[in-house]
Amino acid sequence: MTTTELVALLHLASPALPIGAYSYSQGFEAALDANLIRDADSARDWIASGLTDVLAHGELPFLAHQLARWHAHDAPALAAENAWYVASRESAELRRETEQMGWSLAQLCASLEWGDAARRATLASLSPVALPTAFAYAAAAHDASADATLAAYAFGWVENQTSAALKAVPLGQLAGQRIIVALRGAIDAAVRRALATPPDAINTFAPQLGILSARHETQYSRLFRS
Repeated sequence: MTTTELVALLHLASPALPIGAYSYSQGFEAALDANLIRDADSARDWIASGLTDVLAHGELPFLAHQLARWHAHDAPALAAENAWYVASRESAELRRETEQMGWSLAQLCASLEWGDAARRATLASLSPVALPTAFAYAAAAHDASADATLAAYAFGWVENQTSAALKAVPLGQLAGQRIIVALRGAIDAAVRRALATPPDAINTFAPQLGILSARHETQYSRLFRS
């Protein structure tokens, strides 16, 4: 990995990236309300389960294949697979989340002129654009490798979930850092599994997450948009 690639991926995984990730919990807050999360240990277990049982089977392998599509600039496949991913979101909140964050990242890519003009035009034509599709575009624009791209995406997801835990449980900063450290190995395993997943084996089926997300839409008190 070159220094340029590393810095680009650190940028994309940064919580300072202005795409609104901090405002979403992806079902974490609803799980807390349902008493599935009570403390640091149960928060860690919930995040670990989301990483290994949800992201590793769906979002990460989808990201890997979208990265390859962007490198090849296969516009028809990008459009079809992006539409499939958006349709696979199991609640209105989860769909709005990927659409809003995807749009924000796509706008950032356009404003910073990442990638060539032809690929930028393809990205602009995707409406709505899912977050993994836009993230794959940004990574491809910096010639990032698949394993590094997936690791950056997964780490950003874990960090955002941990941030939600700090605010909602609530937990202290040290407890949050322990969660992130504990999940380093799980991130590596999730990336390796995703890279070995063929397109027809991508699975976004996550009924518990879908139910919790739907319940969150009418939850009485909440901090997050999902």
